[in-house]
Amino acid sequence: MENQEQQLTKKERREMKRLEKTERHGQEARQRLINRAGLWVLAVFVIGGAIFGMIKLAGNSPTANQPSGGETAPISAGDQVKGNRDAKISLIEYSDFQCPACGAYYLMIKKLNEEFGGQMQFAYRNFPLKQIHDNAESAAYAAEAAGKQGKFWEMHDMIFENQSQWSSLRNTESIFEKYADSLKLDIQKFKEDMGSGEIKAKVSADYDSGISAGVNSTPTFFLNGKQITNPKSYDEFKDLIDKTISPGNP
Repeated sequence: MENQEQQLTKKERREMKRLEKTERHGQEARQRLINRAGLWVLAVFVIGGAIFGMIKLAGNSPTANQPSGGETAPISAGDQVKGNRDAKISLIEYSDFQCPACGAYYLMIKKLNEEFGGQMQFAYRNFPLKQIHDNAESAAYAAEAAGKQGKFWEMHDMIFENQSQWSSLRNTESIFEKYADSLKLDIQKFKEDMGSGEIKAKVSADYDSGISAGVNSTPTFFLNGKQITNPKSYDEFKDLIDKTISPGNP
């Protein structure tokens, strides 16, 4: 080998070194490619895991309408109640003022209250999905602040009936104050109550009671303390109430 190397010309030795250098560079490039591929595989694995986790979380999120069949605390003096407080039939709704589905059920529930008001007590509990509805919490504060002046249900109705007006606003303060003014409320007191710890605690307590009851979507209804699958129509809801009031009837 040594004799063969001595027999090589300078030009041939330079060419050999060039080839060796090229081969080293090729090996380094292949190694970089392998390393890069490994990083891509790792990235795909991480992203895939994140997507799987998000899908799994979405399945358990408040938008997944899967009744748990759980139970909730009975109506108490702290609840916002409509109808006959002495009635044995109770319907509790966990609701989000900005939720389109809650807006769709609003008229149905209003009609049920008109028809069964003397035989049923209905309670509205706040369950603002603030992760997806930016204004849901402030709407809940507005309704509860109006409630401090005896106008919860009037504000409740006004907020739902005008849901499309305020849902996309960045700041809802002025429009809720406008609603309060139309209801002849003391605006200064209304503004103070909206930002008070008492109102925020009330909304938070409603929300926490929903979490404890297994609420994971809005609206969620509890009839006599037990969660029901949301009826698909007014007639279906009415039939359910009728059968609860008179269980012996077909």
